[in-house]
This record gives sequence, structure tokens and C-alpha cells, in this order.
Amino acid sequence: MKLASYMLDKTVSCGIVTEQGLIDIPSGCTGPIRLHSVKEILMRGRPALDILQQVRDEARHVYPADKVRFLAPVPRPGKLIGLAGNYAKHIIEGGHKLGLSDSPHENTVPRPFLMPPTVVTGTQSTIPWPAFSREVDYEIELGVMIGRHAHAVRPNQALDCVAGYLVGNDISARSVTFKAGRIERPWDEFFDWLNGKWADGFLPLGPWLVTADEIADPQTLDMELRVNGEIRQKACTRQMIFSVAEVVSFVSHLMTLEPGDVIVTGTPHGVGMADGRLLQPGDRIDASITHLGTLVNTLGVAPTDFYRPLQAVPEPRAGAPPTGG
Repeated sequence: MKLASYMLDKTVSCGIVTEQGLIDIPSGCTGPIRLHSVKEILMRGRPALDILQQVRDEARHVYPADKVRFLAPVPRPGKLIGLAGNYAKHIIEGGHKLGLSDSPHENTVPRPFLMPPTVVTGTQSTIPWPAFSREVDYEIELGVMIGRHAHAVRPNQALDCVAGYLVGNDISARSVTFKAGRIERPWDEFFDWLNGKWADGFLPLGPWLVTADEIADPQTLDMELRVNGEIRQKACTRQMIFSVAEVVSFVSHLMTLEPGDVIVTGTPHGVGMADGRLLQPGDRIDASITHLGTLVNTLGVAPTDFYRPLQAVPEPRAGAPPTGG
């Protein structure tokens, strides 16, 4: 089943995507339980799925898919977790070593990081160009949405906690404008990289959520990203260093995962940073994953005035104590 959040006539609702169109869920609920959002469906669990079967069978209100605006399935996830360095070729193209041995999986663990929910946007949206970076890049990723509370689950239990899968595009700022005039400190480069993941609208998700029962094995999905029609990334999720089950298990030992939380599982090789072909204003980015659909987004115009907080800060005088923070 494909579950979507959408807007029609300025009203936000949720629906089931079918070949006939988009079946509205709230208007199709005839019993005491009314479902108004994808997150509510996940929170209610099995009873909600039974209601969805009836809504789909009866199909009371069906809208043409091209008449609605699709939003991210859960527009504001409670937790949004990214994963750094989960494809070997991407690690290499970034100029880094794989790990402590010839096998990138041996003697290492996943590298998750948190992102603010304001990065989330849906398909067909324009991605704002942030004022703190002059370089913007793309990263196709498999998104995993959690369907039940998960704490310290084992890898062989992890997929039971997954509600479904979706396409993600982890847009990334590859430079920051506040390097000029900055006194370098340890970890500056890491925080610059992390800051580059936080801009508003930098994580398109969707176009809808494909429930886990329709994906027999999340490690067999082909991925492809195009910029203005040109293929830039092409890979398969079997190339992940850590599988979906391993990632969900690991993260669940760090924090409790809840329904509606999203993990994006890393990008394969082919990013623009590797060969200098970064995104330009107005570029169209199509990110596709087998069985999950295609995200289509456009990069907005670059700012005319970039954020430079240190521009007017004078050089520190000799002997002045270093600033902390």
C-alpha cells in the first residue's frame, strides 16, 4: 500500500495512492476511528491497517493524482536521522579510507546524526538555496520510516519495526560562508559538514510511503538520480555497508525510535562534490528507487547576499585569549 500526505484546495489530508487515483482516507472512515494523517495511522498500528483495507475497497472519494500537491508522508517527523558513509565507493570518492581493515564493515559501526525536522519537504517543491553556502549538492538515499516503538532491538527484529520505505534526497551544502576570518579550531570541518545538512527544505522525502509488506527485501532496490535528465548516481541498496536491519538496530540502542521517525540510510557514489559538478540554480533533480517512485525537485535561486557573520569582525589582537563555545 502507498500512503501519502497531500494538499487539495489548501486542505491537508492523507490518502492511498492507487492506479485509479488518490483515495482520501479521512472521508472514507465510517467507524468510530477517524484517521487524519499518516503518522496517526502508524501510531494506531494494526487496527488502522484494517480500516485502510476497507477505505481502499470502498474508495468513496478518489482524486486524480495530478490534481493534488503531494507533501512528505510525515511532514514533521519526531526524529530524523541521517547516516554518514554507508557506501564504500562514496567514502572513497570523498577522499577517505574505508576503515580499519580491507572490509568497511569490519571493526566499525554506523555513523548516525540528527537533523532538524524543518529540513523535510515533499516532491515537486523548490529547494531553497541557503544563504550560508555557495555550493549545493545532491544525495539520493533510501528512507526508512519507523512503525512501532523500538528500543535496543536486535538486527533480526529490526525490520518488524519498519512501517515502510520512501525516497530521500539529502541535499547538502558543501561549503560554508563563515570560514573567512575564522580562527580554526579542532572539529571545524566536521561541524561545517554537519551544518551543511540542516538548511530548510534540504531533505525531500516521498513521494509517498510504501508499506513494508510490499518490499520483500530492502537490500535489493535499484537507485538512480538524474540532474536535468543526466544520470549522476546509479547504485543498488545491496551495496550498503550496514543493512537497513543493522542500521535500525544500532540506532535503537542509541535512542528509542517511535512511529513516524525517519532514517535515511546514506548515499552511494556519484555526488557532485566528487567531480565538481555541483547543483546550479534552477536544476531539476529526479531521485528514483525501484518500487518506491520518483522524487522531483528544483533548486531555487542563489541568494544575492550571503550570510557572513565574521565579515565585520576585526582580527584578534596579539595575546588575546581564544574564544570558546
